[in-house]
Amino acid sequence: QVQLVESGGDLVQPGGSLRLSCAASGLPLEYYAIGWFRQAPGKEREEVSCISSSSAYTLNADSVKGRFTSSRDNAKNTAYLQMNSLKPEDTAVYYCAATILLEGCGGDYDHWGQGTQVTVPS
Repeated sequence: QVQLVESGGDLVQPGGSLRLSCAASGLPLEYYAIGWFRQAPGKEREEVSCISSSSAYTLNADSVKGRFTSSRDNAKNTAYLQMNSLKPEDTAVYYCAATILLEGCGGDYDHWGQGTQVTVPS
């Protein structure tokens, strides 16, 4: 059974940092690109970052560029989203997703986690 489990969400003050983790089971993450998404109440889901299977390629949305960084440890079957300089507008449920893709990232994702809440009060 394929599972992606996010963790690391929390309430953090503006300007603070968090690192989200996405632990995979039931699939060899080394063959999968990972996308990080977020969805705030009343807003559409937004892909904020993605990382290719080998970590050679990453892409970040303009809204988080320079503040968020994707990384991964294929030996641990885990991906990470480092979030720095957090702002109230970063408040959302964050999801990781995986798609089998040997190069690049993005597109349609086949497997999704359950999400983890990040709250940055104003």
